[in-house]
Amino acid sequence: MTDSTATPFSKRCEILADLWVAYKGDEEMADFISYNDLGLPLAYAINTDIVPSTVKAEMFINETWELLLAGLELDDEGFESIEDILGVEK
Repeated sequence: MTDSTATPFSKRCEILADLWVAYKGDEEMADFISYNDLGLPLAYAINTDIVPSTVKAEMFINETWELLLAGLELDDEGFESIEDILGVEK
């Protein structure tokens, strides 16, 4: 995993939280959701101020972020939303 990312950590949390909420029941995302069973809920919990961020939580979230981009064959260009990443309209 690389440390270089154009998307700020808070925005990564927001995007991963949105992905988890919107796609956790989606069959096409099932493997990704299952594998990232810590990173996605942590991103949600941090994004919604349920828990504070920690170094370990950031590690899981950053790994989940990198796996998402790798799976979609995307470079981090500074994303603003899950729609930006998935190429869908709001």
